[in-house]
Amino acid sequence: MRKRARVDANQKKIVSQIREAGCSVLHTHQLGKGAPDIIVGYNNNNYLIEIKDGDKPLAQQKLTPDEIKFQAEWQGNYYVVNSFDKLRDIIFSDEL
Repeated sequence: MRKRARVDANQKKIVSQIREAGCSVLHTHQLGKGAPDIIVGYNNNNYLIEIKDGDKPLAQQKLTPDEIKFQAEWQGNYYVVNSFDKLRDIIFSDEL
């Protein structure tokens, strides 16, 4: 039996903020097997986003072995963020 998916403490706030900025969000953290936490859609682009808790030390923000494998094998847009500001910079970089 698979462990229950953990959600980082800042995920709810980041999701709320990115939706307020005009993006669509699909939660995918429950899929397991290293799947990212959310998929963000904006301006006809999709971004697979792994969220880490920016309030924790960097050593505790590391990817799990499954996340590392998923990231290595994924052939599309995949990002790791620990704050709304970092996510905003990725999504809206073409508009800056």
